[in-house]
Parts: sequence; C-alpha cells; structure tokens
Amino acid sequence: MIHHTKLMRGAVSAIAILGAAPMAAGVPVLGAVAVQAQEQLVASVLFEGNRRFPDSQLLAMVDMSASGIFSQQRLNADIESIRQAYDRDGFNSVSVSARTEQTADGRVRVIFEINEGERAGIAAINFTGNNSIGAGNLKGAMLTKESGILSWLLRDDTYDEQKMAIDRERIRLYYANRGFPDAQVNSVAEYDASRNAYFVNVTINEGQKYEFGDVGIETSINGLNTDVLRGTVRTGQGGAYSVTDLQKSIEDMAYEATAQGYSFADVRARLDRDVATNTFNVTYLVDEGARIYVERINITGNVKTRDFVIRRELDFAEGDPFNRSMVVRGRNNIDALGYFSKVEMSTAPGSAPDKVVLNINVEETSTGEYGATAGYSTTDGILGELSLTERNFLGRGQYLRASIGASQSGRTFDFSFTEPRFMGLKVSAGVDAYHRINDENSTSYYGTEATGGQLRIGVPLTSALNAQFFGGFERKVIKDTDGTYTSTLVTNGQEFNKAFIGYTLTWNGVDDVKSPTEGLYATFTQQYIGWDHNLLRSEAKARYFVPLIPDSGIVASVRGQAGVINSIGGGAVHAVEAFTPGSQLIRGFESRGYGPRLASGEYLGTTMYAGISGEIEFPIPGLPESYGLSGAVWADAAWIDSTNLPGNPGTVAATSNDQPLRTSVGASLIWDSPFGPLRGDFAHVLNKSTDDRTQLFQFTISTLL
Repeated sequence: MIHHTKLMRGAVSAIAILGAAPMAAGVPVLGAVAVQAQEQLVASVLFEGNRRFPDSQLLAMVDMSASGIFSQQRLNADIESIRQAYDRDGFNSVSVSARTEQTADGRVRVIFEINEGERAGIAAINFTGNNSIGAGNLKGAMLTKESGILSWLLRDDTYDEQKMAIDRERIRLYYANRGFPDAQVNSVAEYDASRNAYFVNVTINEGQKYEFGDVGIETSINGLNTDVLRGTVRTGQGGAYSVTDLQKSIEDMAYEATAQGYSFADVRARLDRDVATNTFNVTYLVDEGARIYVERINITGNVKTRDFVIRRELDFAEGDPFNRSMVVRGRNNIDALGYFSKVEMSTAPGSAPDKVVLNINVEETSTGEYGATAGYSTTDGILGELSLTERNFLGRGQYLRASIGASQSGRTFDFSFTEPRFMGLKVSAGVDAYHRINDENSTSYYGTEATGGQLRIGVPLTSALNAQFFGGFERKVIKDTDGTYTSTLVTNGQEFNKAFIGYTLTWNGVDDVKSPTEGLYATFTQQYIGWDHNLLRSEAKARYFVPLIPDSGIVASVRGQAGVINSIGGGAVHAVEAFTPGSQLIRGFESRGYGPRLASGEYLGTTMYAGISGEIEFPIPGLPESYGLSGAVWADAAWIDSTNLPGNPGTVAATSNDQPLRTSVGASLIWDSPFGPLRGDFAHVLNKSTDDRTQLFQFTISTLL
C-alpha cells in the first residue's frame, strides 16, 4: 500500500513506505525506506539561437511554460518537442539543449539553447513509370516542391513524410481523374548530407487507361424527370474515366432531384468494367432513400466567423430532410469561402431513429491582409500601393478593401465594401468609392481628377452565369496646365458630370479561374451614361481555353473582344468617354499609342473597336515547376474605327488613322509570382498606322481576359 501526503510546494512531496518493520510506539507499518522528490517553480522560460521560430511559438511547444513546474522529465520532453518542430520544418541538423539558473526566490530559470543549422531542401523530385503524364503536371499536383528561387519565402520545399503521404494520394487521384483508376504510387526519399537536401523518387504503376462507355439512368421514383437529370451528367461516352466527374454527377443529380421535390432521393453509380474495350459503363441509380431528418447542426472551431455565415452555405436547416449529396455540396461551399484551413463534417445519431445530428468543425485561417507593394509597369512606370483588405469583416463574411496607390502617371484612392448575402438572399450588394488623379504627359495632353462611386447588386442566374447591376455618379475635372502639351479638346478646369446605370453578364465555364486549361470565360457589359452625356456603351469579351496535348501543360486559347459607343441624341461622343484600348487589345504598342489622333499628336480614342488574339502557353523545359515560370507565343489583330471619331462637339478634328487594322506577333515570359501573375511580352508589330507608337517590350499583370 502506498500513501501520498503533500506537505508543501518546493519541499518533500511524498513519502513511500515499503516492506514490513515495527515502529517505536508499537504501531506496525509496511516498510522502512523513504524516497524524496523535489519540485521547483519555473520563474521563466527563455530561448537562445532561435531564428526560424519566434519565442511565442516556442513557448507554446514546451510543457513547462504551461505547467509552471520544473522536472527533468518535462525538460527532456520539451527539448524533444522543439527538435521535432525544427525537423518538420526541414532543419535536420538542429541541436537543442537546455541549462537552468537559480533565482533569488528559490525558483528556476530555464534557457533552451538552439543551434538551428541550415534548413534542408529538396534538390529534385524524380518520377519513374509516368509514361502518360508529364513530370511537370505531377509536380504541380503535389504540396511538396523542389527548392527554387522563392523557397526561402514560401517554405514549400521541406520534406515531411506525412505531407508526402498526402502527395502520393494526390498523384493517385490526379491519375484517377485522367483515365487511370488503377494507378499505384510509391515514393522513397534519400537525404544527401553533402548537399543538405533530399532527393525524392516517385514510382508510378499507371495501369490501363479507361474511358466511359454507355451511360444510363435508372430510377424507382415515379414522376422523376430523368431527362432533366441527364443534363447533370459529366461522364460522357468516350470521355476519360474521372472519379471527380463521377462524384460531381452524383452530387448534381441528387441536387436536381431535390429541386424536383424528391428530397430523400439517393443517387449511386453502378460501374461495369469492360476489360476488352477498356471502358466503364455507368448506370446512375436514383432511388428513394431512407427518410431521415436533420435534428441539429452543431458548429465548432469558429472563433471569429459567425455561425450564420456557415449555416447559410448549407441548402438545408434543422428539420429538413437529410441528403448526403446536399451535405457534400454544403461542405464544398463552406470550403470555397476561403475563411477556413480545414472543414470537417460528421454525423451522429439523433434522439430518434429517423433523426441525425450534423457536426461541422472548422479551423479558421487569416482573412485579413495589409501591406505595401511596389512594382514597375511599362505603361505607368514605377508604382506602389498601400492597402488593407479583410475578406471576413467582423466575422460576417463581408468584403472590405481600402487602398492608396501612386505611379508616375497619377494617384488613386479606392474603397470597396461587399455584402455577399444581402438581406439573407443569394444576392450580393456592394458600394465602391474612388478618387483618381491622372497627370498630364506626352501621351495624355490633359490631366483629370475624377471622384465617384457606385452601388452594385450581383445575382447568380445559373451555376455558371452571373449578372451584376450597377449605377453611380462621377465628377471629372480637367487639369490642362502644362504649356508643353495643350489640349484642343478641353479647357483647364472644365467639368464633366455623368450618371450611369448598367449591367454585366459573366459566364464562367473554365476549370480553374487562376490557371485555366479548359473552358470559356466571357463577359458582356452595357451601360447608359447621362447628365452631361447621352451615350450607350456596350462591350463584350470572351476567351476560350483548350489543352493542346492532354496533361502536358500546353494550353491554347483564343480571345475576342469588341466595343461600341452610340450617341443616343445623334451628337458627337466626347473624347473623355471614348474607348482607349491598350495592351489588353493588341500588344506591341505604347499606351494610347495607336488609334485616331489630332494633327498635333493629341490622342482621341475610338468609339468602336474589335480584336482577336491566339496564344499558346507552355511550361519551360528544364525549369523546376516551383519557379512558376512558363512561356507563350501569340498573335494579335485589332481593328480601330476611323469614321465615327470622338472629339469635342462642334469642332472638326484632323486625324491620323490611315491603317485601321493593326497586327502583331510575339512571345512572352509569364511568372506566377506570390504577388500575382506577371508577364513580360516581346512584340513585333506587323501592321500599323503612320503615327502609331510601338514598343518592343512591355511588363504587365496577366489577366484572364
């Protein structure tokens, strides 16, 4: 039998009595051996030599910091915790030791001494057996990256076996979505001490490639319109086998069945493998599922984000029928918000057999960004911006951004606020305000100060089509004070007021907005401009992407755009409202360097234009995928109207636009940088007007349209 008697902190804490021996006073006891343990309070925990982790992070790793009691066992465990944290971050040669110092009040100060060494990177990721898919595509699917020029910033070149296990699964799924359902992936990492780096060798057994064969739908639900369900099928005959397409088809089909009023519809896919033809015949089975209801929805882990922000992404609530496909769609919607690093859903039995409890656990991530950026553009020269962005303002899911920008051509002050669910509906509402100053220079014979704002409402029409309605006001003041360049179209201090109202339709059919490889993205905008003007402005843009060679990273795209401004009253379109198409239309020309202009050289702009562009983007051979560099070759053509010219109403403008058609060809270097996609274009102009101003190179931000 063991007795523990706590006497006092810092003194003898326990006496253990073992064995059998008599005591004086004749009281029989078991034992005569006493063991004494000493406990001390920790005065402070300090760190020396740490550069990778700040003291605050290290304090969270050590148990003594939380318990406040020193023991050698705790000290050894804390040393190991710190060492493992460094090891996970790639510091294989780290050494951690500790020393203690007594304080005047009898407590102990603990100092951890850390020698970090150099962080080990990943010298190369090599693939064997990938006969059908290029190594660059597989590396792009992995979380683990090769060491590159930005590894010091991104720290994505650290070898971690747990992360590598995820990468093996990601590669397997990459194959499973491209026709290889039986692909097997293994990996081995070898550490080279001389280079302080890992060599990761990935071995792949691809298996046979399969396509989808016959696709059918069977249902036992009377009244269900299967013709409508066919519109949700993504597994078309002849298409490559894809796990994702199967899952999305099941999800969309269940959602459509629910929309038809069959809330308990359960959709499953029956696959029949035909080895002889390497096809999978798919039959979607739509049956009445168990009648189960959602009793309660529990949400945990959201410290900042309000519950209603998460709940509104679910298309069901407490008391509604439970449908697994609806749950999967809700999880994807929550994950797409970008507020959480992890979203987990699980179910538990409810208070009755026909009830279920849905548990949602999230892990929040940072949604606020602030900072200063600087850069260079061939259009605006040196530029910089101070900005503050919050994507989850006050935890209510609202978007807020304020910024101040400056360049060699002017200054900007912008504010934007968006409520994504106005009045609880699937409708976004927002407000924008701005003050923009454009300076007078050799390409713009007059400067402007514009102050304005707008209200906007966004409405989803279908899963791919969205509409935005907007209206606002702008006041523009002309600044024409430089004697070197004097405008004949405006006078210094002249004001232009405009009220505008319009709409934009956006079709998003691409597979990935950030890095599209397939699909169509298009916009169409119309707006009426009144007050000092009476104009109808229309503009359409579209770009279609298609992979030239599947899974090679080589993507072709065709872009078309056109615009027209009509004067409703029949008068002239003033130059301050004219189109000024730049490099977004055709490359190889300076900003405001092509199109109608006065004999003095003053730029007019245009009231009508059209353009088409073809481009092939490809990975650069020999460069690691982690560099984010790719190349492109392209050809542009643009037509600028030279008949209905803008100007100052009541004046006749002598113009120079003897060649309305411009063409150019070139090559580009594209960098997917941490600051956004940047590109440098080298252009050769084939056709131009006499007074057009060309340029060999331009540096811009890459855009989708």
